[in-house]
Amino acid sequence: MNMQPNHALFDADDAVARHERKSLLRFIVCGSVDHGKSTLIGRLLYESGLVLSDQLQALRHHGARCGRREELDFSLLLDGLAAEREQKITIDVAYRFFATARRKYIVADAPGHEQYTRNMATGASTADLALLLVSATDGLTRQTRRHAIIVSTLGVRRFVIAINKMDLAGWSESRFAELQAEFRMFLRELDVDELTFIPLSAREGENLVCRSQRMGWYEGPSLLEYLETAEVGSRLQSAGLRMPVQCVNRPDFTFRGYCGLLTNGEVYPGMPVRVLPSGQCSRVARIVTADGDLAHAIAGQAVTLTLSDDIDVSRGDVIAHRDLPSTVADRFNARLVWIGPDALMPGRSYVMKLAAVTATATIEQPVCLVDLETNRSAVAERLAANDIGTAVIRLDRLIAADCYSDCRHTGSFILIDPETCDTIALGIIEAVKPPAFGAAKAKLLHLIRSTETHARSLAKAVSWRATGSLDTFVIAVLITGNLNLAGGIALAEILTKTALYYVHERAWALIPWGRR
Repeated sequence: MNMQPNHALFDADDAVARHERKSLLRFIVCGSVDHGKSTLIGRLLYESGLVLSDQLQALRHHGARCGRREELDFSLLLDGLAAEREQKITIDVAYRFFATARRKYIVADAPGHEQYTRNMATGASTADLALLLVSATDGLTRQTRRHAIIVSTLGVRRFVIAINKMDLAGWSESRFAELQAEFRMFLRELDVDELTFIPLSAREGENLVCRSQRMGWYEGPSLLEYLETAEVGSRLQSAGLRMPVQCVNRPDFTFRGYCGLLTNGEVYPGMPVRVLPSGQCSRVARIVTADGDLAHAIAGQAVTLTLSDDIDVSRGDVIAHRDLPSTVADRFNARLVWIGPDALMPGRSYVMKLAAVTATATIEQPVCLVDLETNRSAVAERLAANDIGTAVIRLDRLIAADCYSDCRHTGSFILIDPETCDTIALGIIEAVKPPAFGAAKAKLLHLIRSTETHARSLAKAVSWRATGSLDTFVIAVLITGNLNLAGGIALAEILTKTALYYVHERAWALIPWGRR
């Protein structure tokens, strides 16, 4: 039965306005397979009174069909694929939106199976908080460690460690303390700002919405109490304006606009901007949208920018603030989550997609593999499926990019197999390296200028050959008896030997041996 609100007492506009004013928390529920992630979210929705009557009826019908009339399987509220229901595992990321009186939520139910790690990583890329489930009976598994490293790598700095299935551990305080100490030891190596531990039982609904009476020794908040009070601000982005150009809009000869999503910062007409990687500067003339021109736009808005100067801008370029540009480079220190079936092969070419730009990428040696037990890196020959590692990536062209900590949209990328067109790796940029040729050239010029100038070397070469060719002139006169012929021979020797001496002098100018 559907209830119709009393319009005399219910103000729809006021309800919508109050709902819009609520803060939004995005969080991911992750952890190893069969640790109860889908059951936790489903039970949380049920205990909060957010499950509709037809959904409950469907759960009871499914339970009766499977011979479980009394017990409801709350994981079915999240597992929508037929294969997920049959195998009782989560395969794809399931997103659910719900709201309480205090806050709105978008929760991502991530698969725990190692085979579907790639799906879990996509859910973590937009999360503000990670709810990491650990079974009280199984403890800290390799997949739990892998998930913790991935969400930390992707910039999640707040962790809630939910020790689930406490009913199977006899509601033991000592078991909770043991797992808490083990997890704290592991997370010491990760960049975590806030860490909270909550014991609970998703199947029994203990400590989800209300504090459990069966765990009187626990004095902290229930899971929902924590989620409603967690202070989660937006990630700090130190970069300025960033707009990767998706396409150039040229409907006629009077208009040229550059379309894209503002991924960072703000923009306004008159703002000085720089187009990267070319480095050309201009100013924003207009901010064009389907609803008309704007006087101001912020990150998250899709706009079309026109510039005051007629300069070359193409798809893949980045429009940035003139004084806070991205770094232009062709080599990066990157952290990779390898998800392809074939191992990473250093030296092989892959396709990189970063924002709107596509380039050919080569992995340089050495490659380092992250040990899931210690979170330490060690040199390895390759990265296999679901491995996490670091490497230097070299591109075939210069592109505009940022460190992921400064701007995640221009600091994250994917690698694609050029033969199968499958996505084989997720990556973030940890450091931008200057172009290899440019650095070597600058170093060479510095060495040359710091020792001998070109004029000095040339003067030494001419003076030496002019004096050193007198003996050649004298011998040629004695042999030929012709002054003109002897002079020609001596002049030819001066010119050729001057060039050879100059090259020899410049080479020795670069050798530090023997200098005081």
